[in-house]
Amino acid sequence: MAEFTMELNDEQKEVRDWLHGFAADVIRPAAAEWDEREETPWPVIQEAAKVGIYSLDFYAQQYFDPTGLGIPMAMEELFWGDAGIALSIVGTGLAAVGVLANGTEEQIGTWIPQMYGDVNDVKVAAFCSSEPDAGSDVASMRTRAVYDEAKDEWVLNGTKTWATNGGIANVHVVVAVVDPELGSKGHASFIVPPATPGLSQGQKFKKHGIRASHTAEVVLEDVRVPGSCLLGGKQKLDERLARARERAKAGGERVKNAAMATFEASRPAVGAMAVGTARAAYEVALDYAKTREQFGRPIIDNQGVAFQLADMRTSIDAARLLVWRASWMAINGKQFTAAEGSMSKLFASETAKTVTAQAVQILGGNGYTREYPVERMHRDAAIYTIFEGTSEIQRLVIARTLSGMPIR
Repeated sequence: MAEFTMELNDEQKEVRDWLHGFAADVIRPAAAEWDEREETPWPVIQEAAKVGIYSLDFYAQQYFDPTGLGIPMAMEELFWGDAGIALSIVGTGLAAVGVLANGTEEQIGTWIPQMYGDVNDVKVAAFCSSEPDAGSDVASMRTRAVYDEAKDEWVLNGTKTWATNGGIANVHVVVAVVDPELGSKGHASFIVPPATPGLSQGQKFKKHGIRASHTAEVVLEDVRVPGSCLLGGKQKLDERLARARERAKAGGERVKNAAMATFEASRPAVGAMAVGTARAAYEVALDYAKTREQFGRPIIDNQGVAFQLADMRTSIDAARLLVWRASWMAINGKQFTAAEGSMSKLFASETAKTVTAQAVQILGGNGYTREYPVERMHRDAAIYTIFEGTSEIQRLVIARTLSGMPIR
């Protein structure tokens, strides 16, 4: 087990500086254009693929960093560049992680390469879980998967929403209900291969922020996929469902939801994204306050501005420390006895909203225009308190963990 440390080693610093250079030289110059276009920034994704950032190998290396700091460090630097473009670069990872966590070795080897494509023909993937009536309340999911034993095929019907890369993905990973009586424990994940009949893109959302990231509905109408597309295989699913039914008979509804533990481990990565956006806005505001003069002196000489910057930096550093602690705990198998993963995501996301708003205020009228990036950063920051569990859900998880109440 790696000791917890706040100091990056030489290799980590080298990776951090490399990512920072890509964010500064490639992502930032393209940010305003793709935000205005509200389109997937394929040329930037291709550049990321060329240098090795857009690849499973890169994320695997960071994920298995024994200190746990690889992923949060990478997320912070990329999202420091721009949240919308960065999400387009890392969004495929959501689907890839879904396959890595639940798939067989054969499924991993077959489908993950198809999610990324290659440097000459980059592809993206989509993870489809949320539904119009089932966001935080995953037990209300309605998309059904029914097994056709005669053909060894699963038939999927339903509508997914808020899917990053939904409809434009080469590979979709879809979470569906296989046993409605078991609630969230009766779900399974399926691969929908490229060009499968019945899958279509529904509404593409025109969003407040992260506009360079494609978000859309995914409609499934009698989508048939081979039995081999059930992640983990049918035997494993049948065994899991049987255990869930036995637990339900024995009052198992109070057994801690295993999916919640997974979310606890993944939420610090979203916290790191928020830290990156907050840090970017803070740096713009700090530079502006040092150079903008009013009444014959830089505005940072005014206590009202200086104190805001002090609070911004303090909150950013505190958020990063919470993210790093939770990330270290996750990689080392430490139990989240106080929902430390949710704590990190909650505090970092709220920090991003506050800091970007303060940055706009410090820049005054300039901060409200698209001539300066803090306006875009402020819009982007709003998503962190919504996706991967809203701030209200984070507080609920933390409170119930502290009280010992069940989390469903």
